[in-house]
Amino acid sequence: MNDSHIQIAPSILAADFKNLGQQVRDATDAGADMIHVDVMDGHFVPNVSFGEPIINAVRDSTDLPLNIHLMIENPDNFIPFFVKSPTDQIIVHAEACSHLHRSVSYVKELGAEIGVAINPGTPVSILEEVLPMLDIVLVMTVNPGFGGQIFIESMLKKVKLLRNIIDEHNYDAELEVDGGIKSDNTAFDSVISGASILVAGTAIFTPNIPVKDAIASLRAVVGGASYTP
Repeated sequence: MNDSHIQIAPSILAADFKNLGQQVRDATDAGADMIHVDVMDGHFVPNVSFGEPIINAVRDSTDLPLNIHLMIENPDNFIPFFVKSPTDQIIVHAEACSHLHRSVSYVKELGAEIGVAINPGTPVSILEEVLPMLDIVLVMTVNPGFGGQIFIESMLKKVKLLRNIIDEHNYDAELEVDGGIKSDNTAFDSVISGASILVAGTAIFTPNIPVKDAIASLRAVVGGASYTP
């Protein structure tokens, strides 16, 4: 794996909501690969973010795939409201799905790509039965619910374990990391551990630094990184 495989997913949770459309356009123009959208319900995680109207506004501002991260209870009840395009990527949490296989199958039936996220305290084994079905596996490198948290370095072992499993079985899933990614060793170490998608919020949407410069800085950091089995 080399830098050409590394995808950047700016998280709008850190964007300036007074200029949300422009921030999304800036990220698009700067070469982002997708836009990451966190949906929080105040139950599964201790915060509330935004729902369908904001996501529709983001959709109107970019032609990039939307990486829609559902940090909500009972996600099956809401999935149809978020699937609007075949390029949509719906990510549910294993911990929030009573019937994970059914939730994964439901998203696939609706025609979107499907991902499953696991929290720092959740073992990789929970994914065993659905991993062959997935387009994305997301490893949370912070405990979900708030932006700007510190990267949990011990999660790199989980990233590497999943990369080994995906490669060993020739699964098609991309490996995504979310939480505390900066233009420093967190991004570099995630890539050499096997991540292929980096979610970054405050590292990209930050005052006094143009979005294009922030994305360029992140790409420069991972440019020399490659997965080491």
